Amino acid sequence: MTWMQYLAPLLKGAQITVIISLASIVLGTILAFAAGIARTSSNPIVSGIAFVYIVLFRGTPLLVQLFWFYYALPLIGISFNPITTGIMTLSLLTGAFGAEVVRGALLAVPVSQYEAARALNFSKTYTLWHIFMPQAVVEMMPAFGNLAVQNLKDTALVSLISIADLTFQAQSLRNITLDSATVYTLTLVGYFIIALGLMLIVRLIEMKLRRGAAFSRSAHS
Repeated sequence: MTWMQYLAPLLKGAQITVIISLASIVLGTILAFAAGIARTSSNPIVSGIAFVYIVLFRGTPLLVQLFWFYYALPLIGISFNPITTGIMTLSLLTGAFGAEVVRGALLAVPVSQYEAARALNFSKTYTLWHIFMPQAVVEMMPAFGNLAVQNLKDTALVSLISIADLTFQAQSLRNITLDSATVYTLTLVGYFIIALGLMLIVRLIEMKLRRGAAFSRSAHS
């Protein structure tokens, strides 16, 4: 086989990688905001549940989490197909790391703004979503960009639960052809191109949010 013949299976695997990465980034972001906001809650039960979730997934290896969901969970009658398992596990991990980004950004908003909102008799919900969150989201974007790229790199582990992603296809090709140098070079290039795409998307979102925040400040000045 020539390197051109390697492209078809690698591109097929790359499609699976992109699907898993994008799906888990979106779901992980939702979890990150939910858990991050919960961590700032004055309710000790809500904050405690979020804390346990964050510590559990930040403190255990992704590989073990994948194996637990794929091999151990079915023993109690709950099972998912490999792709669902991969997306779910990556989402939970991304959400745990993202939650601390959200919490930190919210806590970084000056306390004086909360006091001003309370003086104006704004509700906590209104203050969170209309005063704190617009400022905090802009500051979260660089960290979320790093999380998105890390999520992409972590998808390589889903090949170990029989998902035919880019890494799985590369390993299969290598076993057939024994052409390690070419196969893994093309695989590296593939991951690099996908990562560039992710970084570009995050950068465009960040620029749009910053323009929106600047326009909002000028409108209220």
